[in-house]
Amino acid sequence: MEMNYDVEELHQIEEELHAEILPGTEIMADVGSHHFVKGGSHVLVPQPSADPHDPLNWSTFRKTCAIIASTTATFAQGLGPLALAPMFPDYIEAFDSNLADVVKFTGYAILVLGFSNFLWVPLSTSFGRRPVYIFSLLVCVASSIWRAKAMTYNSFMGACILNGIGAGPSESIQPAVIADIFFLHDRGFWNTFYWVAYMGSLMVGPIIAGSMSLHVGWRSFWWLNTALLATACVMIIFMFPETKWHRLHPDEIAHHVQTDAKASPATSTEKVHGSEAVEDPEKPGGNLSQIPTHGTMPDLSHQATAERDPYLGRGSPSKAQWGIYTPSANPLKSLLIDFWVPWKLLAFPIVEFAAFVVSWSCSSFLTLNLTQSQNFAAPPYLYNSQSIGFMNFAILVGALIGLATAGPFSDWISARATKKNRGVREPEMRLPAMIPYVLIMILGNFVVAFGYERKWPWEAIVIIGYTCAGIQVAALPAMVTTYAVDSYKPVAGSLMVAITVNKNVWGYGFSEFITPWIIKSGFLPPIMTNMCLITLWCSFGIVFYFFGKTFRRWTRKDSVHRM
Repeated sequence: MEMNYDVEELHQIEEELHAEILPGTEIMADVGSHHFVKGGSHVLVPQPSADPHDPLNWSTFRKTCAIIASTTATFAQGLGPLALAPMFPDYIEAFDSNLADVVKFTGYAILVLGFSNFLWVPLSTSFGRRPVYIFSLLVCVASSIWRAKAMTYNSFMGACILNGIGAGPSESIQPAVIADIFFLHDRGFWNTFYWVAYMGSLMVGPIIAGSMSLHVGWRSFWWLNTALLATACVMIIFMFPETKWHRLHPDEIAHHVQTDAKASPATSTEKVHGSEAVEDPEKPGGNLSQIPTHGTMPDLSHQATAERDPYLGRGSPSKAQWGIYTPSANPLKSLLIDFWVPWKLLAFPIVEFAAFVVSWSCSSFLTLNLTQSQNFAAPPYLYNSQSIGFMNFAILVGALIGLATAGPFSDWISARATKKNRGVREPEMRLPAMIPYVLIMILGNFVVAFGYERKWPWEAIVIIGYTCAGIQVAALPAMVTTYAVDSYKPVAGSLMVAITVNKNVWGYGFSEFITPWIIKSGFLPPIMTNMCLITLWCSFGIVFYFFGKTFRRWTRKDSVHRM
């Protein structure tokens, strides 16, 4: 009976809006008699609970400390895996090897890095984000010390593989943290900020490594990396409380209401009919349910937001949230589910679209990382490792331009479309913002491919080609991952695992074959082929803009929305 009441309420909202409410659809304005907790002019999605320890209620200071520590951990873990590029000549000499073999240091690390998230994400769901960060950073510290001391090719390869295992959370945990502590209208910026911090670490690594390798030897870079990882670990311990927070699902709410009804029918009925339809904070979009007010917040009528959630912006972590770990009710079940869900998500069209765009967009950046020494250390350039490393500044500048423009631009595009749609936001509204960045990506790849092949002046290749690569790799992946997370918020962590595995398998394959391919055919075929594939996958954004809601309708009753 209670669930029927919820369905009637949902139909009432849909009739008032003249729109179908699916997972991923968000109500960003009050609808008729339905009023929501607001932050300024925004309806807050998800709706926060009236608990001072709810991460959504934390003060700006607490949220800032947590995101700074999390971002530092992401940056520190991402610094090592791709820092080797300018040092390839040094490793060839140190280990008596060749270019194709030392490129495998990078390839194996990123392959293992992707699959390691099948370990880290289930652990973060079962025991919390905090212990995963701490333990993974300790693994990275060990691998960095090992790299600094390695004396043989096989020993250094072992350290690279261990680094790949430890660095996994840099690609998957922070998006879940962002979903834990920030509301929907802020996530476009923070997801872009995360992506630039992560990709920025991949860009800054070669800059520092190239210079240090030339002046103080390549081993010194790994000691610096060790110090940075240790600093990040200390910051997590003292600045990052647990952000994982269980929010009631509609099934649980119905169970509580039925229990209340048995205990006190009259009182329970009073409370249910006196409550307001509120979006389930963990479940994407419009699955609205009657929430018993004594279990969550005061009555959601025309009261001021401060009365309904007195702790909004004033909350703080509890003592338990500073503990070593926060186990879920059934950790083993959580581990098994989280191991399976990423594979399942790859069958969802929206997730597959995001995974392919991210994979090939990142491979455009990876191409520059793997080819810069091959091109600029050879005639007619003959640059040393420091000069080649410094060229990555252009990619970093491009990424910062992407940060400054992509997040706000996609949020603005979504907000405009939401306003036209009478306060109802669909995840697909973000997709048109990809268009200028696809054009920038095409320009950058043309300049790099033809510049390498025809030995253009380095200024053209680096200033135009490398900067464009930085802009697109900050923008395109951030937009499509935000789109996918908006569509399947309860499984944000597993979704990032699916995307990361797809990206890193392709990255490994590309790193394995690009060097012999270039030696055989030149720079044009591999780089232009990669550009065509990025354009192809991004062009599917047109299909998803018009039919994305249909794809979400296919999966509306799937169990991923109740996790």
